[in-house]
Amino acid sequence: MNEIGKFLIFVGATIILVGVLLLTLEKIPYIGKLPGDILIKKKNFVFYFPLATSIILSILLTLIINLFIRRR
Repeated sequence: MNEIGKFLIFVGATIILVGVLLLTLEKIPYIGKLPGDILIKKKNFVFYFPLATSIILSILLTLIINLFIRRR
């Protein structure tokens, strides 16, 4: 039961962190407007996929998670 409690606290903290990032993401310059982000505009259609932003966020999250795992 102790491990489940720790896991739930970790998941809750992660959800809070993601929520705070989503609220402040618009204030960070260049996030979502990097070279490599795909933007297609047609008459009644807009497709946006932040490819470069997703890759950078994935690398950063991987590094942060690896720092926490290796400390155990």
